[in-house]
Amino acid sequence: MKKFNEFIWETHGIHAGTEQDHVKHGIDKLEDIVDKAIEANHPSITFVIHSPRLTNFRYIAERDTNVKFIRGNQSYLNYPKRIANLRKKYKGKINIKYGIELEWMGDDLGLQWSRSKIFQAEAADYVIGSVHFSPEGLPYDGSKEEAQELLKIRGSLEAYWDGYFNEMIQMIECFGNMIQIIGHIDLPKLNVDMPDALVNFETSSHPLANKFRTLLEMIADRNLSLDVNMAGKFKGVGVYPIQNILRRAYELQIPVCVGTDTHHVRYYGLNFKESLEYINEAGYEDYVSYSKLIPEKRTIFDDHDLKVKYTILNKGIEILNQRLTNTQRKIIPDFSFGGTFSEFVGIYKNATGMGDYNAIRIRKSDKSITVTNETPQVSKDKVSGLFSEHLDKPGVISSLFNTLASEGINVETARLKSNNDGTAVAFLTLKNDNGNVKNAIDFINGTDAGIFKKLIYEENAVLPNYYRKGVYLLEVDGVELKLALGKKIIITKHNNTPGVLLILLSALASKHINIIDFRLGKLNKVGYSALAVEGDSNIINNLLSKLGEQYYEADLIEFYSM
Repeated sequence: MKKFNEFIWETHGIHAGTEQDHVKHGIDKLEDIVDKAIEANHPSITFVIHSPRLTNFRYIAERDTNVKFIRGNQSYLNYPKRIANLRKKYKGKINIKYGIELEWMGDDLGLQWSRSKIFQAEAADYVIGSVHFSPEGLPYDGSKEEAQELLKIRGSLEAYWDGYFNEMIQMIECFGNMIQIIGHIDLPKLNVDMPDALVNFETSSHPLANKFRTLLEMIADRNLSLDVNMAGKFKGVGVYPIQNILRRAYELQIPVCVGTDTHHVRYYGLNFKESLEYINEAGYEDYVSYSKLIPEKRTIFDDHDLKVKYTILNKGIEILNQRLTNTQRKIIPDFSFGGTFSEFVGIYKNATGMGDYNAIRIRKSDKSITVTNETPQVSKDKVSGLFSEHLDKPGVISSLFNTLASEGINVETARLKSNNDGTAVAFLTLKNDNGNVKNAIDFINGTDAGIFKKLIYEENAVLPNYYRKGVYLLEVDGVELKLALGKKIIITKHNNTPGVLLILLSALASKHINIIDFRLGKLNKVGYSALAVEGDSNIINNLLSKLGEQYYEADLIEFYSM
C-alpha cells in the first residue's frame, strides 16, 4: 500500500495576522507561523484573508463592536505588501502562498463591492468563492440561535439549504471567471441537519437534490476546484464536503483543493495526512494548489519519483496557461503521456499515451507544450552554420543577428550555452550561404573584435552538444525547441523572415536583459523562439507588448511551481 504524504499544499490555509482588524480573524503573527512551518521542514505555507464585508453582514461579536466595515479594509489592502515582504525575508527557505476568500453578499451592491475587492487582491495566488451570509443578513456559520432564526424565516430545512445553494449558483454565475475555488460547499451543516434529499442527492428526485446536482455540474463546466476543508472536522460536524458529494465531484472530474482553514497557530499542520486519506477514499490520487491563479497538480502519495513527475507536469501547465487568456485558462487541457510518465494515463481520464516518447504533452485552445526531464540526444545530422565564442553579456546575440540580417541572411535554428565564466558559445544554422556570410563575419570581426573571440562558418558540421541535465521544453505547438527551463523564459511565435527576430533581441539588449539560453524553430512560414532570460519582469513584459504585428505571440513565462 502506498504511503500518504505528511504535508499538503494548502489552499484554504491559515487565517492569521490581520492586525488592524477590530475583530481579528486571525490572532497570530505571520512570522511566528512561517517559523513554525520552516521548523517542521515544510516546503510551503499558505495564508488566507477574507475580503471586507458590508455593514449588514456581521456576526454577533462584530455587531457588538459597532464597527461597520468588517474585516479591516486597510488591513486587507496592506496584506499583499506584507506577503511580499515575507517572501523577501524568507527567500530560499520556504514557498509562501497567499489567497483571498471572497465574501459573497448578493448580486446588487454586494456584487459590485466584491468585484472591487477582487481587483484589490494584488498578487493573490487564488481566490476562493464562499457563501457565509444569507440575504437576510444571518450567517450560516454563526451561532445556533442565528441558524434557528433563519430556519424559522425560511420555513423548512429544505428551504434553508435551497437558499444557500441559490446563493452558491448566483455567485458562480457572477464570479465564475474571477474565482478558482468553491469554498466549503456544505457549510450549513455546521448548525442545521442535512435533509435526506441532500444526503441521498445521487438518487433522490426531490427538487433540492436536482438543484445540488446542477450546482456540481456548474462547477465542473467552469473548471473550478472544490474546497475539501478540514474545519468542519475541528468543529465536530465532519469534513466539508461529505463523502458522497466528493464521490460525485470525482465522477465529474472536478479537481479538489485541500486545506485546514485554521485560525490559530496551535492548529497549524493538523490533519494534513488525514485530508489526503479523505480525498483518496472518494477516488482521488492528486489534488491542486495554485500559484498566480494557475493550478498545480499535487500527488497524495509520499513517492519522490512521482513528486518529480508532478513538478514537470506543473511546469508544462504553467507554460501553457501563461500563453493563454484568462478565459482560455479555465478550459480543461488534454494530456498525453509517454515513457516514464505513462502511469499518468491511468490517473487522468481521457489522457492518451505516447509510447516510448518520454514526455508530457499538454494541449488547449490550439496551443500545445511538451516537456520532459530527459536530457535530449544530440542529432548526428551534418549541418551548415555559424559557430561563435563570445562574451556572455546583454546585446551580444542581438549584434550577431543584426549583422546577419543586414546581409539578408535568415537564421533557421539557434543554440546558445553560457559557460558561467563570463563567456558563452552559440551555433546558428543558416538558410543558405548567399555569398554574404563571409561579409557578415568580416564586419563583426572589424567592429566587435573585443566581444567575439571566435566566429567561423562551417559546412557539413556536427551539431555541438550544449545540453545539460534539467527540465526541458521540447516542443511548442509541435515545433522542436529543446530549451532547458530557467526561472524566466520568453516564448514567441512570429513571421519567419530575416530581421523579425532581431526586433525582440534588440529590444532586450536596449534594456540590458541578458539571454542565457536560446532556441529557434519553424513551421513553414511561422517561426518560434524560446529564450531563457535574466532581468526585471515588468520591463520585459513592457517590451513584449510593443514588438509589433509580425509577432503573433510573445509571452514571458515565470515559474512559481515546486
